[in-house]
Amino acid sequence: MSYDVIVIGSGPGGYVTAIRASQLGLKTAIIEKESLGGICLNWGCIPTKALLKSAQVFEYLNHAKDYGINAENVKADFNAVVKRSRDVADGMSKGVQFLMKKNKIEVIMGTAKVKPGKKVEVKAADGKVSTLEAKHIIIAVGARSRQLPNLPQDGKKIIGYREAMSLPKQPKSMVVVGSGAIGVEFAYFYATMGTKVTVVEFLPNIVPVEDEEVSKQLEKNFKKIGMEIMTKASVESVDTKGDICKVLVKTADGNKQLEAEVVLSAVGIAANVENLGLEEVGIAIDKGKILTDKFYATNVPGYYAIGDCVGGQALAHVASAEGITCVEKIAGQHAEPINYNNIPGCTYCQPEIASVGFTEKAAKEAGYELKVGKFPFSASGKAKAAGASDGFIKLIFDAKYGELLGAHMIGANVTEMIAEIVVARKLETTGHEMIKAVHPHPTMSEAIMEAAAQAYGEVIHL
Repeated sequence: MSYDVIVIGSGPGGYVTAIRASQLGLKTAIIEKESLGGICLNWGCIPTKALLKSAQVFEYLNHAKDYGINAENVKADFNAVVKRSRDVADGMSKGVQFLMKKNKIEVIMGTAKVKPGKKVEVKAADGKVSTLEAKHIIIAVGARSRQLPNLPQDGKKIIGYREAMSLPKQPKSMVVVGSGAIGVEFAYFYATMGTKVTVVEFLPNIVPVEDEEVSKQLEKNFKKIGMEIMTKASVESVDTKGDICKVLVKTADGNKQLEAEVVLSAVGIAANVENLGLEEVGIAIDKGKILTDKFYATNVPGYYAIGDCVGGQALAHVASAEGITCVEKIAGQHAEPINYNNIPGCTYCQPEIASVGFTEKAAKEAGYELKVGKFPFSASGKAKAAGASDGFIKLIFDAKYGELLGAHMIGANVTEMIAEIVVARKLETTGHEMIKAVHPHPTMSEAIMEAAAQAYGEVIHL
């Protein structure tokens, strides 16, 4: 069979790419070896948010008294929580099947291998092999949980994110290794459900890519719910022989031994670039990622790559944007390269974290003179009324021209607020324009306007 575009992988990079290609009039096929929607819909973004919502509801009920409501004998049914998460994921995967039909995209189930001459070999589950060809082949194979030699995942005692979503029973204790988004989301979920959680982070702060003040605030919140946080620490080894894992942690004060039923390895991801035929075609790889230009073409004409298997932030919305940019360029549209400094990052523990652009430290290192505005939710009427006064919004401006360099938020629902900043930065909005853009009251989002005003000495409610 011959196509204009073949997409390998149906995650949020692949399936979005296929839909946009079809919209642009290109005959498109998509190859998937497991489930439509990829990791994001089936084992990542979507089902984790379902788990986190259950944890949040449980937390609300446990603090119902704070709202003048009596809720007694509240119990969490761990298996029912996991089942709800799986049901949500299944529903979303069916939604992608519908979108494929609606956009007349041929779905081919099987394992793909790229071949020279713009061909793709597909091995179906029954072992049958077929060869397809296309003018353009887009690789969107994503990534998996990274394995460390001293943390060999066995799927039972040392687990990755995938097992963490569907454990047969809730562990009484857990050590989470790594405190990026995946690590802290699971740490929050399990701690809220009643598991004794210890987070081990190699760097000086948890959520190390975030602004330092955000990291400190999250650490304070996590300790408040009974979590133990160990920074500047590394797991040296795990003894899994007994019923309980013995975890040897190296810290600045010497070695410590922790005990836990389960160890969750959340130390990043590795791109799925093996057994894909890249070497045979001659597609260049560097540091385990496929090399591309700014429109996602590889070094071999007709072959492209997007998403977690290439450089850049490993985020679902980045993969989608890269796929759209890639096919628009293929179709001869006026495509703009993505500005990776205007990609929002969101972490969905409680309180939530959202950020975009420069941290204060990075902006200083880049040579900017700064105006920094910070507005705490403790001064927000809406946050107080909602019982969610932890956290703040911090905006960073270039003192010279008023350019909004970055935004860092921690608090309830901030993942819904960050898009305002992304649009503002895309439109090159200045600090004064943000102050004069009237925000509704009472809302948590008016803290954005207040933070801008604070940077310029005009804040009203502080």
